[in-house]
Amino acid sequence: MRYFYKPIHVFLISMTFFLYLSLRNSVGFAEQIIDINLDKEIKRGNFLIGLKQYLGKNIINEDSLILQTDDQFIRVESSNGLKHQSKRAKIVFKKIPLENPYIFQKLVSKPLASYESAKKQSEILEKQGLKPIITMPSHWEIWLPIENKDKVTQNFKIRRTTISHEIIPFLINKYTFQKLDGPISVMSDEVIKINDINYGKNFYIIKDSYGTWTLVQKISFAKYLKGVLPHEIGANSPLEALKAQAVIARTWAIYNSNRFAADKFHLCVTTQCQVYKPHIANKNIEKAIIDTQNKVLVFKGEPINAFYHASNGGISASSSESWKMSDYPYLTSEFDFMNFEKKYLYSSVKEREALKYFLQSDKNNFFGKDHHLFRWKRKVTDKEILNLLQRNDLVNKNSKILDLKVIKRGTSGRVIKLEISQVNPMSKITLVKDDIRKALNFLPSNLFIIDKLNDNLWVFTGGGFGHGVGLSQSGAIEMAKIGYPYQKILKQYYKKTKILNFMNLVK
Repeated sequence: MRYFYKPIHVFLISMTFFLYLSLRNSVGFAEQIIDINLDKEIKRGNFLIGLKQYLGKNIINEDSLILQTDDQFIRVESSNGLKHQSKRAKIVFKKIPLENPYIFQKLVSKPLASYESAKKQSEILEKQGLKPIITMPSHWEIWLPIENKDKVTQNFKIRRTTISHEIIPFLINKYTFQKLDGPISVMSDEVIKINDINYGKNFYIIKDSYGTWTLVQKISFAKYLKGVLPHEIGANSPLEALKAQAVIARTWAIYNSNRFAADKFHLCVTTQCQVYKPHIANKNIEKAIIDTQNKVLVFKGEPINAFYHASNGGISASSSESWKMSDYPYLTSEFDFMNFEKKYLYSSVKEREALKYFLQSDKNNFFGKDHHLFRWKRKVTDKEILNLLQRNDLVNKNSKILDLKVIKRGTSGRVIKLEISQVNPMSKITLVKDDIRKALNFLPSNLFIIDKLNDNLWVFTGGGFGHGVGLSQSGAIEMAKIGYPYQKILKQYYKKTKILNFMNLVK
């Protein structure tokens, strides 16, 4: 970040200039010695995964990476020309005070509940001729240049930050203590152990949009899926369910590979993406990946947004029910019938009484019935709800809940608009779609009805775990157990799609 040292006490940086540098120089403001091209890596069958984000942010202890191999040298190459080889090295991230602090300002959206909501709002801004950047410093938000302040709504605020230090990585071993500059390449012919975990052989360390750093691993589709499947659907799932998960996890990752484009990598390793951890060999998982090698779900020649979740509670949701986004033709609200002979018992569940009947009906009529949250109940006090609303800055400390009311449901019966009335002062809060579970995080899903037990106690009765869009993992597992091949499982949840080889699509 070379302009850190400009001799100006207060320096208001144009957001346009900042975004230009962010995208051109890996948000590291350093000479490129590494060609990090996100689109090219996808076409080559690789993902860049952010293994450890926000390095250097820790205000209590210094963040550090301990790199170690048994036999082969680790090679570290820095953008400032440093080249180092050893079997053990340590990289620490130190906060170095700036001689001349400056002020940085930009327009920032209010916190958004999900990437999907951020993406939808970003698309609206792009249609207005603006150039939004989707970021995630701690939650999803959108950044715009300060010059756009007269073109946006009250959902955007000016954020002014005083930059008083720079986070700089240093390489330490027995013989050296040297400053590094990003991007930094770390590689070996042997698997590198990082902080006592075997990760792989090829890494980058890149400065992100927030002044901190990210450890990024370049990894093939197949190796990535080996680290995803055990943590998303479980290694003990039936083989055909594992194959279905392999196809949709690969498809989802490709479709969402620009999720962290602002920080120059594709995907994270948490539930904000797909959970990924260094894999342990498992024959069934490896077979599922090999048998579906490079296969993706396609609609009109393009990989789809292959959402999936743990349990749909017996009925899937359309994407617009769960997020502030448009619907996809291949993701529709459907009953997840196992017993088709009983389908005449069910009709629309948009009204409370119909949904109540559905939630109380025989769960053996549906796939996924064995999931522990296929049906659930939560008793919650006024105080617990208020504490959550206060934590999300939605009410003040003196508030008191008067009523909870479902204003609107989607086709699947899921709550898409929840009104919370309060006294002291008399006012109403409206939570919409994914904001509902973001604020009221005791809810496993938005598929619920509400009853008031007394003046201080509410009971939420519902079904399913997750957003309900796309494949239900518990449903897929049950279908596989009774003999469904993975192709038929995928057809159950993704209408009008085809299974094709991704590498044939990008030729």
